[in-house]
Amino acid sequence: MANGAGLRVGVVGCGYWGSKHVRVLHSLDSVDRVAVVDPNPERALQLSRNYPAMDSYTTLPEALPNLDAVIIATPPSTHRPLALTAIEAGVHVLVEKPLATTSADARTMLDAAQAKGVVLMVGHTFEYHSAVWKLREMVQSRELGELYYLDTARLNLGLYQNDCNVLFDLAPHDISILNYVLGAKPVSVKCWSSRHAHRQLEDVGYLRLRYDNPDVIANVHVSWLDPCKVRRVTIVGSEKMVIFNDLATEERIKVHDKGVSERPDSGLDLTQPPMSYRYGDVVAPFLLVNEPLKLEDEHFLDCAISGMHPLTDGENGLAVVEVLEAAQRSAEQGRPVRLDEIAGGSVRPSAVRELL
Repeated sequence: MANGAGLRVGVVGCGYWGSKHVRVLHSLDSVDRVAVVDPNPERALQLSRNYPAMDSYTTLPEALPNLDAVIIATPPSTHRPLALTAIEAGVHVLVEKPLATTSADARTMLDAAQAKGVVLMVGHTFEYHSAVWKLREMVQSRELGELYYLDTARLNLGLYQNDCNVLFDLAPHDISILNYVLGAKPVSVKCWSSRHAHRQLEDVGYLRLRYDNPDVIANVHVSWLDPCKVRRVTIVGSEKMVIFNDLATEERIKVHDKGVSERPDSGLDLTQPPMSYRYGDVVAPFLLVNEPLKLEDEHFLDCAISGMHPLTDGENGLAVVEVLEAAQRSAEQGRPVRLDEIAGGSVRPSAVRELL
């Protein structure tokens, strides 16, 4: 900390997410000074028009002597080397999703942070979203009854990335949400993915995640090649069903008191439908109004100051990377892949293209 006044925080990468972090950091009392690190000076110049007191650097090693913590918001293939450089300098690190492009790289980052005694946190922003907190509460309290299945869709026309496919770009959000809501990690993954508009990177993907406890299947659909923008999580239980629509301006969560059950006489009277349907109220529960990114950054800095363990720590990030790696292997080999098969190694170039 600089003169005990607050943390000196750097943001590596001034793109879409990096600029959002810069805005949030300027609103936090625990921040004394904000710096941006980007090889393109034009990006830093644009941000400096709104934040003239901000420091600017073109390389991370140049900035590190003047920083206590960094937020890495660069392409996924750069996460490991940048994070290790910061960790080696004794600087706390928050890495945007995914934590790394392989589970082996993620473990290396965890080990390095532990050895240096610094915070390593991953930017799983939805775990700081009040709607996702509500989903977890309903699942954990069994308000929905027995879970039948979960389904997520994250679709849009673009934005295509330069160094990773749609699985590594969009699926981390939904995998993180599912693991958090269920309080568990999947035991196996089946994945289908395909390339259409892009010659090297898959732009459409379907994942099926099997969980043991609770015993449930979750389906994840991600696409850069869809005419409609969709950000939806659906959870279907024996008692109720719930939909989280992140694009809704109001009533982002709707709980449907609906259900279906087999009629006791279904096999006897063929003139009657075999199932009985129940239709009840649709309720939109109250949600706290919060900005997940602000809560995430504030929590990261609180952990850096106090030594508190992050909610979305490196292990949390590793769990998601393992699912992504299993999904990529499944898509390549055309079979379900158990998570206990993933013990490091790298994914093929069609999943991640190295930019360094």
